[in-house]
Amino acid sequence: MTTASLLFPKGFQSSALAAGLKPSGKTDLSCVVSSAPCAWAFAGTRSTTAAACVTRNRELYAGGKAVRALVVNAGIANAATGSQGARDNLDMADALGGIMNTRTHEVLTASTGIIGHLLPMDRLLSGLEHLSDDMSDDAPPFATAIMTTDTKPKTASATLSTGARIVGTAKGSGMIHPDMATMFAFAFTDAAVDQDALRSAFPAIVNRTFNAVTVDGDTSTNDMAMVLANGQAGEVPLPEFLVALEGVMRDLARQIAADGEGATKLLTVRVTGAATETEALAAARTCCVSPLLKSAVHGNDPNWGRVIMAVGRSGAGVDTQVMTVSVQGVPVFAGK
Repeated sequence: MTTASLLFPKGFQSSALAAGLKPSGKTDLSCVVSSAPCAWAFAGTRSTTAAACVTRNRELYAGGKAVRALVVNAGIANAATGSQGARDNLDMADALGGIMNTRTHEVLTASTGIIGHLLPMDRLLSGLEHLSDDMSDDAPPFATAIMTTDTKPKTASATLSTGARIVGTAKGSGMIHPDMATMFAFAFTDAAVDQDALRSAFPAIVNRTFNAVTVDGDTSTNDMAMVLANGQAGEVPLPEFLVALEGVMRDLARQIAADGEGATKLLTVRVTGAATETEALAAARTCCVSPLLKSAVHGNDPNWGRVIMAVGRSGAGVDTQVMTVSVQGVPVFAGK
């Protein structure tokens, strides 16, 4: 569910401003800070040219310590920027930590935008000094500030039976493909969740949501998804929490696909009867990335032959004698 008046869960506050990183002059620097340490889970791009923010967050993740804050800049990716880019990324975390009275290793970073450009640290550090001036629990300003080529902000939320809440925000429009994409997805919850349990479940949730999305077949350098849990609303049943988290992530993933650069339709592929989930995902992904199949969808042509073709080359085991294909609930092929 999205809403223009969405508030962050208990204990989280955010701020956003224009630091001059986007040529448009729109908000481009933001943060979310928790009043208490957060258990967290993380997934980053598998690109071998991962940006400094992904590399550092991955190192912090391996350390297993709790975090308190996230700082995001939009407009410049700080990717393919070498050792200077890594230093600038660390300085961004260090500066926010000093301003928000938290330690540097408790601050996660995220950058998105043009690859190959260094961050204008004078403007960025000046902007960071003013983030604490206007902290609030409003989520939409943060969701807007992290956008690049998006046409609209993306938010989703869920409330658990205990009253704990999950609020998610995302950005993404182009370079969208499984194994992450040019996307950020940040979920914040006041539920108390065991970090080991959260980290154990998170990869499968990402695989079934963000890694099941494709727009153009390209995977970028800065992509990440994470969830931060500060425990301020107390313990929750873990199964209920994980179902709700996956629901929020799926909502955000669909919003990213719907807002894909040049997209006029949202295509959802549902596979049943596969031997394994891996084969089901392979079949679905191949259908979604197929230029011929996407052309048929764009032209309102229920060309089931292109579905057969895509599933066949996906590597999934298929018996066409029992295979069926339906388009918008209408059967168009039954095994032959």
